[in-house]
Amino acid sequence: MISTKEKINDVLEEIEKITQGEEIVVAFSGGLDSTVVSALAIQTLGREKVEAITVSFEEYNYSKGLRNIQEISKALDLKLKIVQGKREQEKVLKKGPACNKCTRIAKLGRVKKEASGRLVLTGSNQSDTWGKRGLKLCNGFYTPLLELNKKEIRKIADYIGIKILQIGESKFREGCKLKHLLKPLAAPCYHGKAAAETNELLLSILEEEGYESVLANVKIIGPLNKNIGLVNVFPLPGEKLKEKIIEVLKKVKTLEQVDFLNKPIKLIIKANKGQFNNQHSRYWLEKGRLQPDFSVPIEVEWLLTTNKSLSTFQVIDYEIIG
Repeated sequence: MISTKEKINDVLEEIEKITQGEEIVVAFSGGLDSTVVSALAIQTLGREKVEAITVSFEEYNYSKGLRNIQEISKALDLKLKIVQGKREQEKVLKKGPACNKCTRIAKLGRVKKEASGRLVLTGSNQSDTWGKRGLKLCNGFYTPLLELNKKEIRKIADYIGIKILQIGESKFREGCKLKHLLKPLAAPCYHGKAAAETNELLLSILEEEGYESVLANVKIIGPLNKNIGLVNVFPLPGEKLKEKIIEVLKKVKTLEQVDFLNKPIKLIIKANKGQFNNQHSRYWLEKGRLQPDFSVPIEVEWLLTTNKSLSTFQVIDYEIIG
């Protein structure tokens, strides 16, 4: 079995070989993966040849995110540049949820533009869909951790003394508020605001109460004219805290309904023809994209949409099944 030290040395040697000692850019989110990549790149190339570029999505980022990014970059003595990507993100998600497309265009696309020809290093690995389906070196992007999983990366972080604070809905990633909008971002001031405000409030309440969650988010579903908030917290909190969360979220003006999930549910999903007819895509969406972010088991009832503007899918409703 290869030790953590040996894995680090392998990554360092490969970074040196691939970059050929040239200046590089890191697509920096402040999460575990991009922080480890930044630290290893600095160790290989020196601080003067490494620049971190963070894409800000303004209210769609968790408020802790930017503070953590600034603190981590300061601790690593890492050059940091922040660029705006909100406009690109809203454009991508207007016709339905599309996380990979959003990453490719609104995040990595913005970073590549700012890189001005320099190689861009990312934190993609075997624990995300990009890592499982991507190439290690492709089109100006290089993923040093591609062959590693999250557990191995965390061991590397521990070995080199990197500590990452929780930013978003999970202890394992920084997250994105718009990931929890399970319908088109047709009206940012309505759909986007609901996802941004409810998820920020939920984390604020849990932090205020000192409640340590493994998972915490508010999924926004429903038809375009109605926002339904499905609250996911794991482990499930007691009744008093649940009531407080519901009471606070009911005051959000862009939210018409709030339900705290504690039993298995069935999601009613409309999908465009391409996705509806693709069994592999439907399976991945249910098991890989949706279930990991829900605190209860889910089933899915698939419907073919008649909405030609829907390019992916929309969760229009749900039912309790247990």
